[in-house]
Amino acid sequence: MKKVERINTIMRYINNRAHFTISELMREFNISRSTAIRDVREIEAMGMPLVAEVGRDGGYFVMNNSVLPTVRFTDNEVKALFIAFMATRNQQLPYLKSRQSLAEKLLGLISENQQDDLVLLNQILLFEGTNPHNPDLLDLSDLPHPMLEKLIETLLLDSHLLITIKEDMEIKTYPIFLLHLYREKSLWLIEGFDLKEEKKQIFSVDNLIAVEPYPANNRWSKKKILEKLRKRDGATNLVLELGPKGIAQFKKYHPLKVSISYTNPFQTTAILRTFINVNNSEELTEITNWLLFLGGDIKVREVPEKVLESLQERLSLFFP
Repeated sequence: MKKVERINTIMRYINNRAHFTISELMREFNISRSTAIRDVREIEAMGMPLVAEVGRDGGYFVMNNSVLPTVRFTDNEVKALFIAFMATRNQQLPYLKSRQSLAEKLLGLISENQQDDLVLLNQILLFEGTNPHNPDLLDLSDLPHPMLEKLIETLLLDSHLLITIKEDMEIKTYPIFLLHLYREKSLWLIEGFDLKEEKKQIFSVDNLIAVEPYPANNRWSKKKILEKLRKRDGATNLVLELGPKGIAQFKKYHPLKVSISYTNPFQTTAILRTFINVNNSEELTEITNWLLFLGGDIKVREVPEKVLESLQERLSLFFP
């Protein structure tokens, strides 16, 4: 735990107790005596009225009718929070209504001079996705998929999920261990380990129609899942070197499970490593199309024979 986070947590711990000792802080936060004493002194310097009790069993207590010090923001902290809100407008983020009330509270906490600065920033700064005709910070109307918040609430309680997805007019259920929830190309995506197929899968939240915890008797341990993924990642069979133009094409479009590692500080060369399931016809077709899309600024270090055959078949259509 970082120092700032620890001190904030200790302040809440102290404020909820009539009395505390240095020994209690040491045990509760797993810190040394000298660290506990320094933290208490910093908390006192921030304005929390602590009274020390002398004696063998002495400690500290908070003066009656006292609460945590009022939160104060520096000018730069206010700007940082405000610009963070501005930069993420119209991004279909979860808890949008809570963000709106948070912004209102922030504006109510700051001084008139700070408010004037924010009004000016709101008139001048525009970010991608911002409607220039209606850039009001408090008008956060681009709501995310209705299942997104339910998904987050569920995964905070349990990473083993049973998700129901609507794909091509079919409804399918997948038991997964959730690895990541992320946003890419304006889509919220679920990256999970499919407990039935024993492989990593990507699902779009837009296709999610139900989510619930997965029954405990059919679960895998996290350790077992990570070991399975490591073994699969080790079975790399496609390795590419990308130049500047290849990287530019990669950024325009790439299959969701593929990533690159830059090989120089200027990010003008990169290497791509992945596993291709050549027995999956859909995946083989997708990779073939994508390799052609990347263009000529690539060098092939390793490629499955079936991918080469698929490329030759595709090229033969153009050069019979």
